[in-house]
Amino acid sequence: MVYSMTGYGRAEENGDNYSVRVELKSVNHRFADVSVKMPKEYYSLEERIRKNIVSRVSRGRVDAYLSVERTGQGEKNLRVDRDLAFAYYSSLEGLKAELNLGGQVDINQLAMMPEIFSLEEEQADIEEVWVLMEKALLGALESLLSMRRQEGETLVKDLLKRAELIREYTQEIEERAPLVVEEYRFKLRERLNELLRDSEATVDEVRLASEIAIYADRSSITEEIVRLYSHLDFLAETLAEDGPVGRKLEFILQEINREANTIGSKAQDASMGQKVVSIKSELEKIREQSQNIE
Repeated sequence: MVYSMTGYGRAEENGDNYSVRVELKSVNHRFADVSVKMPKEYYSLEERIRKNIVSRVSRGRVDAYLSVERTGQGEKNLRVDRDLAFAYYSSLEGLKAELNLGGQVDINQLAMMPEIFSLEEEQADIEEVWVLMEKALLGALESLLSMRRQEGETLVKDLLKRAELIREYTQEIEERAPLVVEEYRFKLRERLNELLRDSEATVDEVRLASEIAIYADRSSITEEIVRLYSHLDFLAETLAEDGPVGRKLEFILQEINREANTIGSKAQDASMGQKVVSIKSELEKIREQSQNIE
């Protein structure tokens, strides 16, 4: 099964004390590249998240967004910043003396000063959060992979259709190639007859046959045609494989392009040249689509 590199997945898990939501978005990339965005207090879980993702995703950039909401009633502790309270008290006493003010600095005044008293919620239970997070992550991954699989199936159908067009163009070139040699033979003989019309000399059949043989050998594309068919068969076989095939496709397309270029350079015929252009056009479309295959 071939997978696309683009997809989206989302899942949520709720527990007694926490609610966790995971969103995954993936796009094409030459390698597996994972970016994780989550609350700072859970950074210690980031490596576990990465390992889970790369165990299921071989290629593509994956952006993971995780949010954690505390739903239970955790313990809250009152914190008193005694150093800050003393600093406030000393400052007020000093200001009172400088301004010759009466009265006493009392606790009510200090209680109104900011940040002396604060409520601190107990730290999150990382392992309790991880149990929920892992479930949500696996659910989001399944959703992501399902979308990537569906898009992969669509890509494969399109690639096979275009590969079949390339095969048809190749067959037309193969059928046309022998006729090109015959046309060359006819035109060469006609040209020689025209040149020798007013002369007593005759066409040297041995030389003519030799010239035609040289032309046929120089313009022969039999080997390129055979290799091109082989590469197209290998392309279809690769698209039927399970697992990542994107890099293998890149190599196959390079080889197909190489054979098409060679055929184009040898082709001494406008019709064959047009078919080569059509092959390269479909090949470029396949290349663009294959860049999104894992």
